[in-house]
Amino acid sequence: MTMLTRLFLSAAAFMMLGGAPLIAQTKATAENVPIIPHTSVANFFKLPSDLHFGEGIGIATNSKGHIFVYHRSGDTRLFEFDPNGTYVKEWGVGVYGIEFAHQVRVDAQDNVWVVDEGTNMVIKFNPAGRVVMVLGRRPEPVAGAVQTNFPPALDRKYGFGRPTDVTWDAQGNIFVSDGYVNSRVVKFDRNGRFLAQFAGGERGEGPNQLNTPHSITADAQGNIYVGDRGNRRVVVLNNDMTLKTMYTNVGNPWAVCVSPGPRQYLYVSNSNPDSNPAASWAITGEIYKMELDGKIIGRFGKAGKGLGEFSTVHEIDCRNPDQLFVSEISAWRAQKIILSPQKMQTSSSAVAR
Repeated sequence: MTMLTRLFLSAAAFMMLGGAPLIAQTKATAENVPIIPHTSVANFFKLPSDLHFGEGIGIATNSKGHIFVYHRSGDTRLFEFDPNGTYVKEWGVGVYGIEFAHQVRVDAQDNVWVVDEGTNMVIKFNPAGRVVMVLGRRPEPVAGAVQTNFPPALDRKYGFGRPTDVTWDAQGNIFVSDGYVNSRVVKFDRNGRFLAQFAGGERGEGPNQLNTPHSITADAQGNIYVGDRGNRRVVVLNNDMTLKTMYTNVGNPWAVCVSPGPRQYLYVSNSNPDSNPAASWAITGEIYKMELDGKIIGRFGKAGKGLGEFSTVHEIDCRNPDQLFVSEISAWRAQKIILSPQKMQTSSSAVAR
């Protein structure tokens, strides 16, 4: 099956699962948000002449500054780059669970985790590139990535329905956003044993419901931040999978990231839809920098395909809070972004949208 066919069926599945027009998905964002100056490092990623990026789906860094880019075109592929952006190698060639990329993350021990929407699997590689854990199970071929009418797997502790992202707390517990079909968050212990879930019922917009949880991250205290894309909000959970609070003024949160260190920040991307309609550019595209309590510090970027513009950001890496990496679907690329918060400007044009 061609990539085009799979994308068409994936889009059809999304519409069946509650997709809505752009106008219905748009929600007012915060007013008068200061602008954080930023630049994009031109030609940072240096690929061999016979390799190219596909849709930029996931991006993450390890403790040594190496960057992992998870992307898809004809095939899903995971590339590693050194801190200077020079290509190092490809990971996971021939691995059964790599079919239709959705996210890549690197944990505190430099294990590399990929979340694959097409196989319903979350795969953990050790730093040497060996598969050491698998969560979920790939469907039989007749019910694989081509199926558009997945029934919710609400009573399945270990089965996913097009999962979207993974994160961990300081104890090594694993949190998976089981996004497109089940619209829930599942907590496992460090060995992959089911512990709890949030929003185990039907998708919805209630306080204990989710609608396409698309991205997930955690802070040092073990709070979990969920980019509840379909509901246009960030849902914050306590570590025991109970609701703590919600942030509703940052648009459609396709990607969320919490930086490490003594003072942590939350980054949220109000990404323009991956169909990239022209009407979306005026009301989406920026990334917000926030305190963990939801206070917005500033924002940067706008929709577009130029350097420093963002064309459907799908993941943010914020290991260094002033040096971000972003992956973009519509532009088929990844960017290294340098922030200059000390030069932040107020914006009289940042009105509610």
